[in-house]
Amino acid sequence: MTTDLHTTDTAAGTVEYADDGSGPAVLFVHGSPGGADQAALMSAFLVDAGFRVIAPSRPGYGGTPLTDANADPAAQAELHAALLDTLGLDSVAVACWSGGGPSTYALASAHPDRVAAIAAIAAVSHDYTFEGTSESLLMAGKAGRWIMKELVHHAPKTVVSSLAKEEGDLDKHQLKELVDHIWHDDAKRAFVLSLSELVTGPERHAGLANDQARFPEIGDLGLGGVRAPVLLVHGDADGDVPAEQSDHALAALADAELVSVAGGTHVAVWTDPTSDALQARIAQHLRPA
Repeated sequence: MTTDLHTTDTAAGTVEYADDGSGPAVLFVHGSPGGADQAALMSAFLVDAGFRVIAPSRPGYGGTPLTDANADPAAQAELHAALLDTLGLDSVAVACWSGGGPSTYALASAHPDRVAAIAAIAAVSHDYTFEGTSESLLMAGKAGRWIMKELVHHAPKTVVSSLAKEEGDLDKHQLKELVDHIWHDDAKRAFVLSLSELVTGPERHAGLANDQARFPEIGDLGLGGVRAPVLLVHGDADGDVPAEQSDHALAALADAELVSVAGGTHVAVWTDPTSDALQARIAQHLRPA
């Protein structure tokens, strides 16, 4: 997948972003590691559903510089707001995945008039400690990019199997069924192979290291101040971000609904047998009344 990326100077600093589609605007906030390119891949279903999707790189990812002033979730939320100012958008719906949760919740709390609705997909909602930090930082380097490209080219089914195993707490039977489902679905197979490449590369190293340092220290994200209706979607077999993160958000938010995906992994919205219905539900939630 080739994504056109733009860079703009905002009142809060430089931001790299993708901007695709037409219709009601959605801000899509990527995970850890990630970037605007990853967000564009993961939000393509919203473009297909008739939305304009703005997908920024968070600080330290891609072309968005990481500084002392934009390192924590609250500051990243202000950078999101500044990008909306620059693009002339007063209010948007917001979707986030995984490590995009903290800055999304902080944005909605600090600027309730600017966030019309939220879809929080397997999203971090309070303090979170990454596992395997040294391995993930290795993959977010030049060697990691080379390794993944070779695997995608020469051993694609191994890549599909590895992602399904790493992103879900599944038994052998469940894992085999999911891998077979993804492998025999052209769109899902292509998505997994593309996503696997979009978590590697040196342009993600600083952002990932910052998330790994900051997320364990997350305090109050202001969930109680979020007024936008929130659709929480989380697989109950998520092997990356525990479903408890969405349970915590559900208890703290004023207006929230949880869709729990039975046997769902961290990428259930894109790879689960029920993914079409999940994506349609998310699009419905984000669409203006």
